[in-house]
Amino acid sequence: MKHASLLGIALVLAAGYALAQDGLTEAQVRAKLETQGYTKVNDVKFEDGVWKADARSADGNRVDVRLDPETGTVRPDELVANLSEADVRAKLAVAGYTNVHDVDYEDGIWNAEADDPAGKDMELKIDPDTGAVMGKEKD
Repeated sequence: MKHASLLGIALVLAAGYALAQDGLTEAQVRAKLETQGYTKVNDVKFEDGVWKADARSADGNRVDVRLDPETGTVRPDELVANLSEADVRAKLAVAGYTNVHDVDYEDGIWNAEADDPAGKDMELKIDPDTGAVMGKEKD
């Protein structure tokens, strides 16, 4: 009876592993990461019940990521930006900012200095997901 129970548990675990792995393919994992701004995606593997990979985030940092095998939700090992520096510069230009400089990603947000549409020199805090200015003060 004990062996039958252990065999049953093993079969359930193996079936769960197969179902989880079948939720997303390696190609789908790579595509999901790339659509979220990750580049140089490497070492994609299904391990410990989740998809794992290493990649470069949009801000250029090397990160390890985990993906939920059913939903595809990406969980980076550190805060990362979904926008690149070029994306941030473009968003600021569309919003009327000029002379954009000192653009960097730190502590989960983008920072930049630029002249606002009225020509005032400003320090900006920028949303890492949308590129919207979420805070500004005179430089």
